Amino acid sequence: MEEIKNIILCGLGAIGSIYAVNFSQYDNNILKILVDKKRFEKYKQEPLIFNGKEYNFNYITPDTIENKADLIIIATKNNGLDEAICNIKNCVGEKTVILSLLNGIESEERIAQVYGKEKVLYSYYIGHTSTRKGREITHDGVYKTVFGEKDNSSLSKNVKKVKNLFDKAGINYEIPKDMDYSRWWKFLVNVGYNQASAVLNASYGDFQKSKKTNTIAIKLMEEAATIAKAEGVKNTENFIPEVLSVIEKMLPETRTSMLQDIDAKRQTEVDIFAGYVSKLGKKHNISTPYNDMFFELIKSIDEKNSNT
Repeated sequence: MEEIKNIILCGLGAIGSIYAVNFSQYDNNILKILVDKKRFEKYKQEPLIFNGKEYNFNYITPDTIENKADLIIIATKNNGLDEAICNIKNCVGEKTVILSLLNGIESEERIAQVYGKEKVLYSYYIGHTSTRKGREITHDGVYKTVFGEKDNSSLSKNVKKVKNLFDKAGINYEIPKDMDYSRWWKFLVNVGYNQASAVLNASYGDFQKSKKTNTIAIKLMEEAATIAKAEGVKNTENFIPEVLSVIEKMLPETRTSMLQDIDAKRQTEVDIFAGYVSKLGKKHNISTPYNDMFFELIKSIDEKNSNT
């Protein structure tokens, strides 16, 4: 089996840093962090601090790429996806595999439109939320990478290559048989809890303790589950019970990534959550009043924060 010996990572935020640290501890020589020139200088002068330890990674810019990558992992925010797609151009070779850990449902299709669907695996991150303050990131190590083709009844060559790497590097992972169900399940988590937390200023503990607070998240998820069924996803009736069982186990004091964005006055990803649900609702003639309202509310917060 062909081995993955050259990894390019795009995005060194709360999620990307987890993978950067894990791969560097396994073999720092196989990993390069692709950044623009501004971030290149910033990271050189102010290295990432992860769980109290400073890390100096191998950084490259798009104009200094020398070799094709065996694996490209995109872990930017969604507003950075178009730039990442452009920046990886010289990294992509005939045998390159691309993983996109971005939230939402659409990023894989957007990457495949440029580089071909045969290179792209579906994937997402699930786990405890990282806490980010400036260049310092704290994470307790509870996470897994869910990845694969849409149907993993029989593992493809690309899935096997990534699995082999993750086994060697100690990257926690899961390869579900029905990836379509799995990625929509993760989408419901974001639609429900990211958005409800953003408007209600609620931690996971607030959802665990307050029935009314949790009901808001459930209403948002119910609309997304109806959309998923209309899109052809199977077993959608299992979505919400499975999500609730996970939320019960989250650390009470942690805050969702969207709420952390609002705390830091960063723009949110509401377009790919409520915005996407509302768009598909119109496509299927399905009413989505909760997501329609939360789209407007969170957009208002974004506008307020952009002016401060």
